[in-house]
Amino acid sequence: MKESELSTEPIGQNLIKLISNLCFSVFVFSVLIFTVIAITYQPPDPWLESAPALTKLFTQTENATFKNDDSILKTGEDVVLVAAPEVPPALAINPITETVIEKSEEKILNLNLKSDCEDLKFVNCSDPRVLVTVERFNLKTFKFIVFLEYQTPVSGSKLDECDVAWRFRNKKEKSWRKYRDFRRFKFGIGENCTYNVVHAGGWHSGINARRPRNRPNTASSSGNLRLAPPVGDEEINDTIPTLGSEMNFRKGKYLYYARGGDYCKGMNHYLWSFLCGLGEAMYLNRTFVMDLSVCLSATYNPSNRDEEGKDFRFYFDFEHLKEVASVVEESEFLRGWKKWNRGRKRKVPVKKVTTYKVTPMQLKKDKSTIIWRQFDAPEPENYWYRVCEGQAAKYIQRPWHALWKSKRLMNIVTEISGQMDWDFDAVHVVRGEKAQNIELWPHLDADTSPDALLTKLKVLIQPWRNLYIATNEPFYNYFDKLRSQYKVRLLDDYKELWSNKSEWYNETTLLNDGKPVEFDGYMRVAVDTEVLYRAKTRVETFYNLTKDCKDGINTC
Repeated sequence: MKESELSTEPIGQNLIKLISNLCFSVFVFSVLIFTVIAITYQPPDPWLESAPALTKLFTQTENATFKNDDSILKTGEDVVLVAAPEVPPALAINPITETVIEKSEEKILNLNLKSDCEDLKFVNCSDPRVLVTVERFNLKTFKFIVFLEYQTPVSGSKLDECDVAWRFRNKKEKSWRKYRDFRRFKFGIGENCTYNVVHAGGWHSGINARRPRNRPNTASSSGNLRLAPPVGDEEINDTIPTLGSEMNFRKGKYLYYARGGDYCKGMNHYLWSFLCGLGEAMYLNRTFVMDLSVCLSATYNPSNRDEEGKDFRFYFDFEHLKEVASVVEESEFLRGWKKWNRGRKRKVPVKKVTTYKVTPMQLKKDKSTIIWRQFDAPEPENYWYRVCEGQAAKYIQRPWHALWKSKRLMNIVTEISGQMDWDFDAVHVVRGEKAQNIELWPHLDADTSPDALLTKLKVLIQPWRNLYIATNEPFYNYFDKLRSQYKVRLLDDYKELWSNKSEWYNETTLLNDGKPVEFDGYMRVAVDTEVLYRAKTRVETFYNLTKDCKDGINTC
């Protein structure tokens, strides 16, 4: 018996050792695989999305060329999905909530104001109870609005009316910009002799509470009074900063991109390239030299021709860009450069780079005052965004958060949404060239016909709602059939917002050295996009209206 036990013992021990070695080998192999994955894995950008996702979102690359889809245009307000940008302390305002209103009511109680109904027969607009009543009414009525601050109400046109102005922002807008509304309210006397709102006027109806005019009214040749043009938005400050003294220029570090093949390309291409350059400047801790002159691609112009000399500030928020990035305007930079070099033997140190293949990583330790990237090669070698391809993509993050749409355009968006009392649905109808290209989009034309639209929208949107149609369809009356079921609104219904009597017209003309500015195709798409985003219900062409793929057949 003992001999048997002795003879079998080594076999059991060997078996245990074999199993232990096998388990240890599996463990070591697993650790090795995990280590390789950890080293090579590129995590998503916590600020926006992964680089491949953004590339797919904004552009399609094919041999360094772009296939544009400009039916919806996105900037930093639209793609900040994970976290909204931090509000600068100087601009931080606590929103007016129910809690804030209750605290105001407590203060009013401590004032021991008279509450005799006879005293409330005529509304005293400066009575703090009037403002509290309006605040509570607005909070209940406008669910998509964040109210930031109110002005003291003023008298309306009748004894029971008050005009009230306030600043606000829309909850769907990720910027911290403020907008202004002023409305007329009619008051009644409720229980316990308190005020209540009997009727609230529409957008900008409280004309006595609007901002004061900055110019007096003038008389026309016929003797009739003529109203002064609307005052501009005093919150916009997109002036060009100066470099200051010559010594300040010499102390700076600059990244200068010379004009390349991106000029006059589509706006998606322009933004992809511009943010590559700005991202490299941030990586190198340098001031980015930017040309405010934009060439608008023919795709946005009725004349179907490229249009040079457009101002960056027509389309994008230069004030916000200056706040979050170090930039200098090109002509100001060249003036400072020339002034420093004039009469000096010791010129400004310049590092010229003539190929995008010199990576940002190679320039990281360069101490030259100016790094000057030139793009003289033929297309597509002269595209700015080539700098951010390959290995550089791991180091350069495009700062989408720095790029917002122009506040002037956003004021038009706010005006359109406000005129519909922020209570509307929207449908995005893509037609144009895509509807004519039956090889790539065989069903799009039929699926976006008036009859097809009406049939599908009846299922998705309640009848007689405000329906905003964001579209590239050129014929205004194309959607008339939908008017039998909805209160249809199109961008062209609001032409007065960019007419020659509008605030936008006056401000852009002043910005353009007194020359009128055309409300071009890019501006139209930008406004359409932002109104679309503010709708309660949003219907998309390629997700709701048609089975065709957004990028053509077999690309879904």
